[in-house]
Amino acid sequence: MGRDQYPVGEGAGGGGPDGVAAAHARMLADKSLQFDFTAFKAPKPPAWARWIGDLFEAVAPLLGYLFWIGVAVAAGLVLYMIGREIMTRAGLRRPAPRHAAMPLQDFRPTLEQARVLLADADALAGEGRFAEAAHLLLLRGVQDIRDRRPGLVQPSLTSRDIAALPELPDPARGAFGAIAAVVERSFFGGRDLGADDWRACRATYEAFALEGGTA
Repeated sequence: MGRDQYPVGEGAGGGGPDGVAAAHARMLADKSLQFDFTAFKAPKPPAWARWIGDLFEAVAPLLGYLFWIGVAVAAGLVLYMIGREIMTRAGLRRPAPRHAAMPLQDFRPTLEQARVLLADADALAGEGRFAEAAHLLLLRGVQDIRDRRPGLVQPSLTSRDIAALPELPDPARGAFGAIAAVVERSFFGGRDLGADDWRACRATYEAFALEGGTA
């Protein structure tokens, strides 16, 4: 609705007070326009909204106390962790005990298993596939750990993480870590393994799995 519907210029009786009054009268007589808003009533909020408002109003005095209680608890936890670390470093508190290592005899493969694995790896090495041969020893070692202690080796663990597991007996950890280091240099360091690298991995596994014997 524009100004042309209620003209106040010369064509509508002049631009003086009479013209303005006439335009105003016509506008007031227009039933499509509403000038009285006294009958309007704001809608009432739903019951659930009033309930939430009443609830917040009731707990409002407690929110300040809850905030400072949370701050105090968080500060207490931080101070406790700092104090525990200081006491551990100062020798006033013993560190958490390590998990008991698996018995070596429970982890070492049988003589037949070790000989079969070495035969398979030797076949790869005989074809000049030294990296694959070393990797086979590593993969079989990981599988042995999974078989003997289910749930110990998580998918996210790297070879170094596995080698550092406190549940492994020291001889197994040393052999696994040495082979893993060689394999990582090949697969992640881009270095080709040679016959000497393979012989070192084989001797490490052989000394552990065969108790110093030969396959």
